[in-house]
Amino acid sequence: MQIQRQSSFSSRPLLLLGGLALLVAAGVAAALWGGSGPAAKGRPAGGPPVTVSVPLVRQVTDWTRYTGQFAPVEMVDLRARVSGYLTEIHFTDGQMVNKGDLLFVIDPRPYETALATARAKLERAGASKEFAHRELGRAGELRQKDFVSQSILDQRVQDSRGAGAGVEAAQAAVRDAELNLQFTHIVAPISGRIGARRVTVGNLITGDGSSPTLLTTIVSQNPIYFGFDMSEADFLALQHRLGGKTDLVANPIPVEIQLDGETGFPHKGRLDFIDNQVDRGSGTIRARAVLDNADGRITPGLFGRVRLAASGPYQALLVPDSALVTDQSRHLVMTVAADGTVVPKAIETGPVEDGLRVVRSGLGRDDRVIITGLLRARPGAKVTPVPGAIEAGQP
Repeated sequence: MQIQRQSSFSSRPLLLLGGLALLVAAGVAAALWGGSGPAAKGRPAGGPPVTVSVPLVRQVTDWTRYTGQFAPVEMVDLRARVSGYLTEIHFTDGQMVNKGDLLFVIDPRPYETALATARAKLERAGASKEFAHRELGRAGELRQKDFVSQSILDQRVQDSRGAGAGVEAAQAAVRDAELNLQFTHIVAPISGRIGARRVTVGNLITGDGSSPTLLTTIVSQNPIYFGFDMSEADFLALQHRLGGKTDLVANPIPVEIQLDGETGFPHKGRLDFIDNQVDRGSGTIRARAVLDNADGRITPGLFGRVRLAASGPYQALLVPDSALVTDQSRHLVMTVAADGTVVPKAIETGPVEDGLRVVRSGLGRDDRVIITGLLRARPGAKVTPVPGAIEAGQP
């Protein structure tokens, strides 16, 4: 009797599991039956839904893009031309200066003394020349009366010419002393932004010899250059577009430049120089653009990106990159036919324009391209197209 009770108790969990299995099976059957009932009538027929749109048609221009660096049109390492002690500084580090502004003063007193000495020597040379000229005149009169020999007259001529040369040498010494005195007042040779002073008041400045003292630097701000390297292929394509017209002044080529962090290419300029030979090591040629920098926002030395038009404006078809499928070396888009069948089409792609990919060939204007739901689309399968739209800036 005891053994029979234990067996009946052990069979109860099995009965409970069996009941649960029956309940689950009944639920699945009800769900399957409900899927074919009235609740399923709202589902799209013919296959899974996908969003489709015709390609965006708009006017675009092909661009070639390069990375380059800004450089000043003018740059000066300001160095002393005479030696002496620095007595004055007339600028603040980093300020804008104009051509001719006084920047440094070297003690001028030794050069004022040298100028006074040179002027005194000029006076003495002038007096000697005047005396020699009078002596020559008297010797000439006496020679006409045969009171002096020809050799004496020749000597007076030589003395007069030597005195004249002495005056010219003294005049040159005066000009040299005036220049040295002028060089004690160092002015800005160009307009632009000045750098930090390299010396302070009281230091001895060296102006002669092979290593004159560097005082500061000045770089111009407006306009400003942008230099970059162009590949040989791009250079040949540019020459083809120009039709052999290499005069960049008469035939300016517009460029657009972008700084790091900027949207688009807001800075407009023009190509003003292409080097005269291709670098044999890198296969590139140096090019340079020039642009306005009136507000001084662009600092020489910054890096940026420049783009040049590689074609004229033309009508193009555009699709988002998310609609592209890669098949080995090909790019494809999935289109939906009139009967809802997925039809893949191989396309030739171009550059990106406003976040959309240019399609050069392989796609028609009226083709309905799957833009979302690609994972639910298989070539030859049926789908339910849901109308959408392609907009500029779409990833």
